[in-house]
Amino acid sequence: QVQLVESGGGLVQAGDSLRVSCAVSGRTVSSYAMGWFRQAPGKEREFVAVIRKSGNTAYADSVKGRFTISRDNGKNTVYLQMNSLKPEDTAVYYCAATAGNGNYFAYAYNYWGQGTQVTVSS
Repeated sequence: QVQLVESGGGLVQAGDSLRVSCAVSGRTVSSYAMGWFRQAPGKEREFVAVIRKSGNTAYADSVKGRFTISRDNGKNTVYLQMNSLKPEDTAVYYCAATAGNGNYFAYAYNYWGQGTQVTVSS
């Protein structure tokens, strides 16, 4: 059974940086495509970034150039580095895993963490 545990969320000001982490247990992180999604109050969960088993990455247009997804195979952890944060980035951030290729749709992911809150004040 794969377990995902996010950490690193918090309250920051617009323009600040923050890194959230997702610790993976049960399988090696490189066995999965790992995605980050977020959900703001009253909105649907949306794709943020993915790192595929090959190491290829993809980003939502809204975060491209500001966010970077990476993984540390030795620590079995995936990271989302968020720079130049905006108030509209405020959401609960979830990491997710799939044994498939990894795409932009939440339904494609089999395993989810509990989420970590990121709040960006203006």
